[in-house]
Amino acid sequence: MAGLLEGILTSPVGRKVAAKAGLAEPPRLRRGRVLPAGPVALASLPGGGIAAEVLDAVGVSPAEPLLDLPGNRTDDEKGRPQPPRYENRPGALVIDATGVREIAQLELLRQVLRPVMKGLEKSGRVIILATEADAVDGLEAKAVAQGIDGIMRTVGKELRGGSTANLVLLAEGVQASDLVSTMSFLLEGRSAFVSGQVWRVAPAKTPVEGAASDKPFADRVVVVTGAARGIGAAIARTFHRDGAKLVVVDIPAAGESLAQVANELKGSALQLDITAPDAGSRIADHVARVHGPEARIWAMVHNAGITRDKMLANLDEKVWASVLDVNLAAEMRINEVLLDHDRPGALAEDGRIVGIASTSGWAGNKGQTNYAASKAGVMGLVWAMRDELADSLVTTNGVAPGFIETEMTGKIPYVQREVFRRTNSLSQGGQPVDVAETIAYLCDPASSGVDGQVIRVCGQNLIGR
Repeated sequence: MAGLLEGILTSPVGRKVAAKAGLAEPPRLRRGRVLPAGPVALASLPGGGIAAEVLDAVGVSPAEPLLDLPGNRTDDEKGRPQPPRYENRPGALVIDATGVREIAQLELLRQVLRPVMKGLEKSGRVIILATEADAVDGLEAKAVAQGIDGIMRTVGKELRGGSTANLVLLAEGVQASDLVSTMSFLLEGRSAFVSGQVWRVAPAKTPVEGAASDKPFADRVVVVTGAARGIGAAIARTFHRDGAKLVVVDIPAAGESLAQVANELKGSALQLDITAPDAGSRIADHVARVHGPEARIWAMVHNAGITRDKMLANLDEKVWASVLDVNLAAEMRINEVLLDHDRPGALAEDGRIVGIASTSGWAGNKGQTNYAASKAGVMGLVWAMRDELADSLVTTNGVAPGFIETEMTGKIPYVQREVFRRTNSLSQGGQPVDVAETIAYLCDPASSGVDGQVIRVCGQNLIGR
């Protein structure tokens, strides 16, 4: 019956009916290492200037933005004043608001934003750079910093055609070179399903000279758990595209699928239950055996995870413990072993650790108390490790996927699945590659200024922040 309903609603007639009911076909998103087709407009507000340097380093020559001022407006057929229109639809608007400190200056953001709200090309970008509240002095400046956050989130919900809005907060001492990887990620199609997000960039722990590379992981070892299928396989493929030497890990029951992924990517497969007490040691030993005793892991991606959904009233201690062990405790045990940098096959001294959280960890979800606890725990672990490893060159970050189209979500009843798809600003589910691209950005050698961040890959899901 569910399949019949889906067939009807996805037929040409069904699509027309759905459109009339307000369920229009979602926009097609620009993905991959692809810059916008249209010009990138840059609005450098008073006190700014770093964005121009960043765009130059990315290889983008910015265009002048249009301003919504009384003298620039035209009347429509009903005599209503309209904002000025771009002759060529811009592919992105970058706003350098790093010097904005006064409430009155927020009007400047309105002036540059209004012309692009209906003027961006499809899959366009609005990127705002600002100074984080902790780095500015005075009550008004701190309030204004938070006000910019509210502007960005609302813009993300009002944009059309698959366009996104994001805010990057700069810590004290950040240089243009520290922002190149973040600006490239946000402009390119790699950030297709990242919208309405705020994260912070600090001075790079390990500065990288030169332009951004399309093979940032060349000759670097990357370990991905839960890599036999779905999001894990997409993560492995994305790192392979960017030059990595892959070690893919999954449980023995998934051995055949895991071997196929490893063969496809010319990597090595390790059949392993990550909850085993010696899982960390076995990962390090495998890396040392395959790549040599001097080899070190550049990026450890903790993708493996399970769900055992039950209402809390029906949730016993065994089901509770199994989810927390796989999704959280195993990650902690493995990290403890791999952070012994002197051990053959362990994490590099300037390596990357990425955990997988979830929007359920942000907002909770009915029937997922154990899962939400484990994923909120991953976020807490990321933040705690940022502080614990503050004097280290290692960075620890996380991603929190929303509704991602996988084999597992494909089994959800159609109507329920469609609701999940529609409850974000992009009106669709994400793809496994969207999660993979964000993880690869966090692991880029040029992203060492991004530490202790959890980025939601959810199309600006309407639940949580």
